[in-house]
Amino acid sequence: MNLTSKSLIYLIGVILFLISFIGMIYFGYKTFYIEAENNMAPQEYTYHFALIAEESANDYWRLIEQGAKEAAKEHDIYLEYVAPQKADNDEMLKLLDRMISAQVDGIITQGIEGDRFIDIVHKATERGIPVVTVDTDIKSSERKAYVGTDNFYAGQLLGNAIIDHTSGEQYVGVVTGRFDAVNQQERLEGLKDVIKDHPRIQIVSIKESNITEVGATQATYSMLKEYPSITALVGTSALDGFGMVEGLREIAPNKDLYMVAFDVLPETLQLILQERIDGTISQAPKEMGYSSVEVMLDLQTGDLLKNEFFTETKLIQKHDLEAEENGVRR
Repeated sequence: MNLTSKSLIYLIGVILFLISFIGMIYFGYKTFYIEAENNMAPQEYTYHFALIAEESANDYWRLIEQGAKEAAKEHDIYLEYVAPQKADNDEMLKLLDRMISAQVDGIITQGIEGDRFIDIVHKATERGIPVVTVDTDIKSSERKAYVGTDNFYAGQLLGNAIIDHTSGEQYVGVVTGRFDAVNQQERLEGLKDVIKDHPRIQIVSIKESNITEVGATQATYSMLKEYPSITALVGTSALDGFGMVEGLREIAPNKDLYMVAFDVLPETLQLILQERIDGTISQAPKEMGYSSVEVMLDLQTGDLLKNEFFTETKLIQKHDLEAEENGVRR
């Protein structure tokens, strides 16, 4: 190899080294800058609140997040939304503990039944971090306030819908989100409380959907296979309505059932307009999120005169949706 060839190789090596070195510095700087920017974000706001949801991509919880972020923006608050990918009480409790360690100014979270939740909320209280429960309350905890649906009353609305809009013997199948969720338990209690004085209405089966459409479909299919005498279906969580319709389509597409769903997701409302669902219990998830931030903001300067803030809950049927559409057109 002659001198010229060696010089060329050395030159190429030096150029490659310089390119790599410059690239390392550039991307290192960019990485550091982004991390610094993210780390400083909460410090640019008056308060840092955490919203801990039941499930990260759940449409219902995203509406709560949307309302919370609107209020946070209005009040110059940094709102951090965290949640397990799939509903998991243990993961939620870990997130709650992590937010306490992060020393946020306030935590908005779904209540979770059990001593661990009570203990962790006590820990937050000891450290001066107020906790507000949203959607599901645990009154035995030291939470400062609850914002959301009166779930027992919501269950009563489900029962009254069956009482008012059916006649004769009714055999009811119930699809519920999670057996271990307090809000679902309270809705079932409200439903049973209302129908206990109406012997013509009997609950013959209750199955869990795990707050998924697929789970609700499977639960509906299984109930109708086991109890073909079912004449009414009730869902107590947001995705149960879709699953009830699909499960009925799979096993008995020509069977006429009275069906009441839960929540006002766009797909549910469309199924009501198509007369595939008879009604749904409307909650106000955006209002829950918005109000929970405002309640938490009040808690930064002192205690509250009351500690329960119920959002509107009512039965929505096809004529309600049509009247609303006509009102908008006018």
